[in-house]
Amino acid sequence: PKILADLNLPRGDTKVPAAVLSLRQRSVAATTTIAAPAESVRILGLDPGSKTIGVASCDPTRLIASALETIVRGKKLAPALDALFALYDHRSCVGMVMGLPINMDGTEGPRAQSARSLAGNILARRDIPLAFWDERLSTAGVERALLEADASRARREDVVDKLAPAWMLQGAIDRLNESR
Repeated sequence: PKILADLNLPRGDTKVPAAVLSLRQRSVAATTTIAAPAESVRILGLDPGSKTIGVASCDPTRLIASALETIVRGKKLAPALDALFALYDHRSCVGMVMGLPINMDGTEGPRAQSARSLAGNILARRDIPLAFWDERLSTAGVERALLEADASRARREDVVDKLAPAWMLQGAIDRLNESR
């Protein structure tokens, strides 16, 4: 069965499917779970947008997230998924964390529905662990960090879509590491 997990989404009326399991409730004996022992566990982080999918990965010890690239979403999703799974396989990943753009009031709008649809397409192609992470403020956090680094407006526009998934993934792996 396809396994979705939420890492930090509030319970209640956030439309999280009943099949969603907390990563802490999963068996750590499973070798293909995001919560597997950290000896060589790489996780891919995804920040889905309407035109691109930002991709990040963590190191094998699950301590540091790094930006990888942005994948352009064309009229057909298949080429974007091919590129995504090429990165997934090349880095020997064991799961994905996808940013879920929840509204500031905690509700889900069209962007969250689009992210869930993308997750469904990913899982239809391959049965892998996929967790959602509330990424409401990831872009704002990246913008703030770039402003503090005195990056120009043009530079910020160039890199924010690439850095946002790393920011989001870092939060997710920090949360996973708390439960070790």
